[in-house]
Amino acid sequence: MDTSLLTRRQWLGGAAALAAPSLAQSWPAKPLRLVVPFAPGGSSEIVARAVAAEMGKTLGQNVYVENKPGAAGNIAMQEVAHSVDGHTLVLGHIGTLAVNPYIFPSLPYQPTRDFAPVTLLSKVPSLYVVHPDLPVRTLPELIAYAKARPGQLNYGSAGNGSAGHLAFEYLKMATGAFVLHVPYRGTGPMMTDLLAGRLQAAAVGAPALLPFIKAGKLRCIATGTAQRLPQLPDVGTVAEAGYKGFEMTQWYGLLAPSSWPKANLARLEQEAVRAARSTLVRDKLAADTALAVGNSSTEFAAFIQSEQARWKPVIERARIRPEGA
Repeated sequence: MDTSLLTRRQWLGGAAALAAPSLAQSWPAKPLRLVVPFAPGGSSEIVARAVAAEMGKTLGQNVYVENKPGAAGNIAMQEVAHSVDGHTLVLGHIGTLAVNPYIFPSLPYQPTRDFAPVTLLSKVPSLYVVHPDLPVRTLPELIAYAKARPGQLNYGSAGNGSAGHLAFEYLKMATGAFVLHVPYRGTGPMMTDLLAGRLQAAAVGAPALLPFIKAGKLRCIATGTAQRLPQLPDVGTVAEAGYKGFEMTQWYGLLAPSSWPKANLARLEQEAVRAARSTLVRDKLAADTALAVGNSSTEFAAFIQSEQARWKPVIERARIRPEGA
């Protein structure tokens, strides 16, 4: 055997091994774009901006947030699924991952095929609120008021199939009350009408609602959590009002196109989990009544599957359909 050839091959192999880490660390090569499939002003933006700012500290590149609402999140999901720049992410959500597959006859993206789950970033309690002009202070009072006036009350949501839509339909099924649904194009526009009194009620993630509740501009009549929230100790849960087992939380996670190299996905997971678990993000989200998570990509994938199984029968029973369908 030619020992000089063997030595040369060994040297090349060693050099390649040494170079591999530096090549992996060369990503990201430019700022990352985190697309949020909803209008500004909701819980999604609070979670996205908190995590993006922290990730930028360790990734070596900034992570900027871009809101891209429309079609119940399908526009943003489609764009990111087909992006090829290797630097575009999307904020996954209960609606785009666990609801849309069951309310649209066809989707321009496929959640499990087109996306690689990175990490579950946050869970956000849903709060049930009414405009202060409505003469109710508790959930039982709202239910009685609505039953005495069937079809006369309305509630708003960020759109058909949104978390707020699911939360209120879930409540309607549990209580037997009828309240008319008014879909909007995002939480922000819906909140504008709710605060102005053009809507009577809504179910929204706690971060977007707390400032208005504390200011007396909205009245929280129940929480969708299993236990009372420390920020709202005097507000009972839906379960406490007699609807045992009722629980409703929104959730947000980070996804990348499944076409990404595994090394880049692994680096992104590492930094995203670190950011979600950081004291700064945890405290920031806790101040807005959101829970930071930061689990593994495998755990997030299993969580998405469990949520799809959970919401499919709810959607079928409530006959939730996209706008225009």
